[in-house]
Amino acid sequence: METSRLTTRILMEIEKLIARSCAGGEIPNEFQDLHKVLLRKHYNAASVDIDYDRQRVKMDVIVSDDDYDPSTVNVALQTMPVNIFFKNLFGFLKSCLEKDVKSLAFYSRLLLKYNNQNVMVSV
Repeated sequence: METSRLTTRILMEIEKLIARSCAGGEIPNEFQDLHKVLLRKHYNAASVDIDYDRQRVKMDVIVSDDDYDPSTVNVALQTMPVNIFFKNLFGFLKSCLEKDVKSLAFYSRLLLKYNNQNVMVSV
């Protein structure tokens, strides 16, 4: 039961952070980085580029994790280019959230980072 409440709390807080990052007109660089990190994790992407004006995300998604070796520099990973259109940035980023333990730990580290920076959106 305690784990369920912790899971719910982490997901609620990361959703609040995403909502805060999507509010207003111009998105600060810190929040652009947050968006890229969330997308990179969810899609297992090597690179992510977000065009906020055209509402598009361009990514190079890693085809197979079998070739990945964390002990070496990975310059020859097979990737597939992906171009995704989104209508609502908040909804799109929220749909990328996962509930597994590894993801929850990742989100809690993001929350610590962004809450310690006191990143605020000017409205």
